[in-house]
Amino acid sequence: MSTYTEIEYALSEGVATISLSRPDKLNAWTAVMANELRHAVGVAGHDPDCRVIVLTGAGRGFCAGADMGGLQSTAASGTTSGSSVMHPDDVRFPDAPGPDPEPDYPGRFGYLFACPKPVIAAINGPCAGIGLILTLYADMRFGAEDAKFTTAFAARGLIAEHGIAWLLPRLIGEAHALDILLSARKFDGREAAEMGLLNKALPGPDLLPHVLDLARSLSVHASPRSMAVMKRQVRRSYHQTFGQSLSDADAEMQQSFEAPDFAEGVDSFLARRAPRFQGI
Repeated sequence: MSTYTEIEYALSEGVATISLSRPDKLNAWTAVMANELRHAVGVAGHDPDCRVIVLTGAGRGFCAGADMGGLQSTAASGTTSGSSVMHPDDVRFPDAPGPDPEPDYPGRFGYLFACPKPVIAAINGPCAGIGLILTLYADMRFGAEDAKFTTAFAARGLIAEHGIAWLLPRLIGEAHALDILLSARKFDGREAAEMGLLNKALPGPDLLPHVLDLARSLSVHASPRSMAVMKRQVRRSYHQTFGQSLSDADAEMQQSFEAPDFAEGVDSFLARRAPRFQGI
């Protein structure tokens, strides 16, 4: 396992927990953190012992947005430093089952959609700017009730970056999306859940236990192959007609019938025991 400096990685009971780890800076985003997270997701995505990925923050924050030092440098020069440029093609999952969503999602965080493992964000504290965008690329989001959220961009003279203008309205509707984009106002986890940004808001102490329980349940009871295919079906569907999506489903269903997890799913149900699905 690689040694990371700005994230933490742990694998237990089929769940890879990746924590952004600059707690003294509320896990403010840097190029190093971006590269380490991308690498860690690649490791987890290719590890058959990993079934689910949980993404959270160390300390009392999730991610307070871009590190201000980097923003100051960008403001002074008018350009982004080369060290922060991402290379979205260096985390690939060509052998993962299901329709490949990668061509539809280029850019900084597209690899999270391409990753065949479910990614669950546990948003434990302040979540702003690029930190908020990062969570939109998770498959599910849970947050602390008192966690503070903000898009922040309008208050910094910036725009809706890294795909948030496309993603956010599809998650919470145009009215909510424009509200929080244009105003850059702060809102808490309760409101985030009400508008559909979070699957659920929980008291802070209950957040990570809830998410880890869910992740462990998925790792035991859900077929890794099925989860990978369904995740990819949903991501591809945003760029398809209904007929195209249906055609994909018909083809994937036939392949599912032929995969070992289908037989195991039926056998374990009939035997009333926990399934022993294969990893991917």
